[in-house]
Amino acid sequence: GRSRTLLLTMLLYALGTACCSFAPNIWILLMFRFIASLGIGGEWAAGAAMVAEVVPEKRRVEAGALLYTSAPFGLALATFLNYQIAGVAFKDRPDVSWRYVFLCGLIPAGVAFVVRIFVKEPERWKKVAANSLPPTIRDLFTPEHRANTISGFLMAVVAMLTWWSCNAFIPTISTGLAQAHSKLNHFSLAQTLELSEHWKAVATNYFNTGGLVGTLMTIPIAKMMGRKPMFAIYYTLAAASILVAFRVPMRPESQLLMYFPIGVTIFGIFGSFTFYLPELFPTRLRGSGSGFCYNVGRFIAAIGPFLVGKVASMGTDAHLAAMKALFFVGFIPLSALLMMPWVVETKGRVLVD
Repeated sequence: GRSRTLLLTMLLYALGTACCSFAPNIWILLMFRFIASLGIGGEWAAGAAMVAEVVPEKRRVEAGALLYTSAPFGLALATFLNYQIAGVAFKDRPDVSWRYVFLCGLIPAGVAFVVRIFVKEPERWKKVAANSLPPTIRDLFTPEHRANTISGFLMAVVAMLTWWSCNAFIPTISTGLAQAHSKLNHFSLAQTLELSEHWKAVATNYFNTGGLVGTLMTIPIAKMMGRKPMFAIYYTLAAASILVAFRVPMRPESQLLMYFPIGVTIFGIFGSFTFYLPELFPTRLRGSGSGFCYNVGRFIAAIGPFLVGKVASMGTDAHLAAMKALFFVGFIPLSALLMMPWVVETKGRVLVD
């Protein structure tokens, strides 16, 4: 069921994240991160399917996009907590500050119990579930559903690869810019560290604020122009924003500001997946289909952190290497334009049971 899945997955990612604070080594940390990620992926699929099934047809786009505004809001809150803990309270103890940041993952655990009390199963799902077999991944690739699955997967994987690359490099870019600025202005080590933490927060806030604006913009664009034109517009502008941000010479403050248009486009497009992916599948397959398209994209996008680690190991050259890497990341959204023939248009389509 949707509500039980929401409860279980929220507990998974809350407890998995909080347990990271007690990890004695990298392997235990990886295990707890894996547990947290199971919860995050499952909660997204259950939540998106539930919202699509309980709101009126004419308000599904608005409801889906508004649901996803929780992502930039949540990331902004996480950025604030990280800055207050790592940049203020424990700024001289980077060896332990991250543990307190992870401990904040307990906060959603309390919300999970509220969800269990007040969130009920959608009637639409209960009627279908009572008379059908549980879904399987194989069902998503039958002739009837294969085109929809491919469409959702292609759009999600492009967004995931680009988003994770841009987001994961924020600390490297911000730190590199702060170090270069500090060297030019003869800042002390303490001043450099403080500026680095501040610029990390600034870049992340620009990215998150842009994501919020872009998410809300998917509502009028999707309703007036359709889903395919919306994807084409967002991915074209995402590519332009990234290519300009990491190739055109500019002041550090201006480069940080470029994370706003990047957020509007490659972060904002995620606001469409909470209504587009559920539209592609019937009720029986809605949760598994949406979750498959979204989370397989996350799995593939896992190459991003490995790339970040490789770049970060370059030390003083990490900033320049990150700039070069992100410039080439800018071509990933353009690949979505070549995929448009396989994108299924769902404008005006009612949910199928």
